[in-house]
Amino acid sequence: MTIQEQIISNLKKVYDPEISVNIYDLGLIYDVNVDGDASKITMSLTSPFCPAVDGIIADVEHAVLSVEGMKNVDVDITFDPQWGPDMMSEEAKLLLGFF
Repeated sequence: MTIQEQIISNLKKVYDPEISVNIYDLGLIYDVNVDGDASKITMSLTSPFCPAVDGIIADVEHAVLSVEGMKNVDVDITFDPQWGPDMMSEEAKLLLGFF
């Protein structure tokens, strides 16, 4: 498994506390970029006013730094494109009753 795959696997263990679905399947992770021992995670939130933002960012940082060899992580929050339910995985849509 590559480092990027390991990071993604760990990100699938980070849950949005208000929705109880992991942030990867919610479609909040836009990009996982690995450069040596550093990673940049580009992600969004379900709302610009998300009250759990600090906890989610801390959990993302922990998920990345838990991968062997990762020493630095930069979490970039963006709202371009704006997140929407269409960005969720099929599994997340099923869990949330979108079908």
